[in-house]
Amino acid sequence: MAAKKKAEVKTSANFKKATDKDFQVILKPVITEKSMALMQNENKVTVKVLASANKTDIKLAFQRLFKVKVVDVKVSNVRSKDTTRGTRYAGSISGYKKAVVSIAEGEAIDLFKE
Repeated sequence: MAAKKKAEVKTSANFKKATDKDFQVILKPVITEKSMALMQNENKVTVKVLASANKTDIKLAFQRLFKVKVVDVKVSNVRSKDTTRGTRYAGSISGYKKAVVSIAEGEAIDLFKE
């Protein structure tokens, strides 16, 4: 019997071109002390996403836009909060959907490009 050759695995991933939907799914980064610590220590990026987006949409959009391999996506809904300015002016802070995206080791994203 002849030995079969195993298919070689490509180390560099080929990502498709970003679509308009990808730009609509990821809204903006969440900049807090905790999210910056996650980014530096654990290679995770925290972003606001479209309310109707699911984990698969977020993963594909991230891979296409930033050209990095996504390992895991965690999603949570941040509730809206009632607030006051002093005692007179009542208002509210709107809620949003947040995603914490884990990036593969050795890859990085620069969110603060000029």
